[in-house]
Amino acid sequence: MAQDLGVPVVLKFGGSSLATAERIRLVAERIAERHRQGDAVVAVVSAQGDTTDDLLDRLHELAPQPPAREVDMLLATGEQQSAALMAATLSTLGVPAVSLTGWQAGIATDRSHRRARIHGIAPQRIRRLLASGRVVVVAGFQGVSEGGDVTTLGRGGSDLTAVALAASLGGTCEIYSDVDGVYTADPRIVPDARRLEAIGYDEMMELAALGAQVLQGRAVESAWQHGVEVHARSTFTDGPGTRVHALAGTERSQPVTGVALDRKVARVLCQQVPDQPGSAARLFGALAEAGINVDIIVQSPSHEGRTDLAFTIADDDATQAEEIARRAVVQIGAGHVSRDADVAKVSVVGAGMLSRPGVASQAFKALADEGINIIAIATSEIKISCLVRREEADLGLRALHRAFQLADA
Repeated sequence: MAQDLGVPVVLKFGGSSLATAERIRLVAERIAERHRQGDAVVAVVSAQGDTTDDLLDRLHELAPQPPAREVDMLLATGEQQSAALMAATLSTLGVPAVSLTGWQAGIATDRSHRRARIHGIAPQRIRRLLASGRVVVVAGFQGVSEGGDVTTLGRGGSDLTAVALAASLGGTCEIYSDVDGVYTADPRIVPDARRLEAIGYDEMMELAALGAQVLQGRAVESAWQHGVEVHARSTFTDGPGTRVHALAGTERSQPVTGVALDRKVARVLCQQVPDQPGSAARLFGALAEAGINVDIIVQSPSHEGRTDLAFTIADDDATQAEEIARRAVVQIGAGHVSRDADVAKVSVVGAGMLSRPGVASQAFKALADEGINIIAIATSEIKISCLVRREEADLGLRALHRAFQLADA
């Protein structure tokens, strides 16, 4: 019998929240309680624990350079396992539930494997199931392309699944993990980091892109575009968590909201690049065609018609980016290409710095006082990122957190 849905609630649970049978039961109890309270619940689940990494290891043992399509076909099974296990566990608690893959849930994407973008969602099946009184458990991280192939949404893609479903259903979104919200820094590195009660979409998107692992950056971007408030909470406690939404200017009392560290970066250096129109376009065009995002770009002063060009990318893309750069420099008549993996990126983020002079000098001084040399710098209106040696990154993060008094803000 159909029932009045009210506002659906999308609850997303990460891999650490589902790592063991005991944790799956704990999450199922949490979902069951919301269902008993009368909520129309859609649960989005990630693969258990280290399942995705284990699947990749097994694949690369057999095929060092597997086709991207087959990688997606394999990785999507991790979330499907979690969804089936969760729906079955809910049934033992007397909660009617059904599991859906991404494509059964109506999630349509482009054709890009490993980093697919969601084009749209057809939520009719989910609405019918919710109206029948069932909990719908959706396998996160995946969808289907217009050609009918399974696609995945990139690391942390289950967050994006949850936000997109909330937007399509007109519902709310709660994302559960093993941390109880968004902090001013990673508390494992900075013990006096402080949990934020709320943070703006813009600041959260920058922190996510710069290494904060609480939420996926693309998910925050989608939430911002569709006006979906995201509530980041802990699976294992009932604390208030952190709300990610549009903040008024009066709520931004400090120039810096948080600091972030990203160790998963690499630097590629192209030497003796012809200093002429088209050289950079050819290099970065080739990277773009391969779907590789480039972050910090530094070009040295020209000398005798030649220049050095360095850029950073995610270390997962480093090998491919170096190969592409080598091919490109041959075409443009450049010299040597090298890769440096001994780097990390420390950043300060805050919308308040828009109207506060001196933030950059304060950040640079904090690093200098610790004897940390800055290799490269990148800025935007609300962030300053510094590339440093990887072994100095933790020290640099603590120095920045202390310099802007984030523990006491």
